[in-house]
Amino acid sequence: MSQAFLFAAKIYFWGDRMSTSKEFVEYVCEQIHEVGFLRYQKMFGEYMIYVNDKPILLVCDNTVYIKKLDCLAELMKEAPTAIPYPGAKERYILDIENHQLAKEIISILEPITPLPKPKKKK
Repeated sequence: MSQAFLFAAKIYFWGDRMSTSKEFVEYVCEQIHEVGFLRYQKMFGEYMIYVNDKPILLVCDNTVYIKKLDCLAELMKEAPTAIPYPGAKERYILDIENHQLAKEIISILEPITPLPKPKKKK
């Protein structure tokens, strides 16, 4: 595992948290650019990365998170887990520098992730 991945996976106190940089989100998108149409949206200082308009990767504190799903259990059995923000469910931490794993995970998640529901007009 890379030093950056190990650093990102460290256990931390909520007071040590910092917002994700736009540069890191763009780096993540560069690493996975072959997987489909990518876009990202900033939410409360953190980011959601969408693949083909589906919310796939959560990026908090310059760390990439994916949902803990049964279909990923075998692939992610060695991956660290963490809670990305207070009140969130535990998620896997994805080593974005492992291109093959990242692409494989996204290829599993994209077909089973629903498109977000359209916002109702006021």
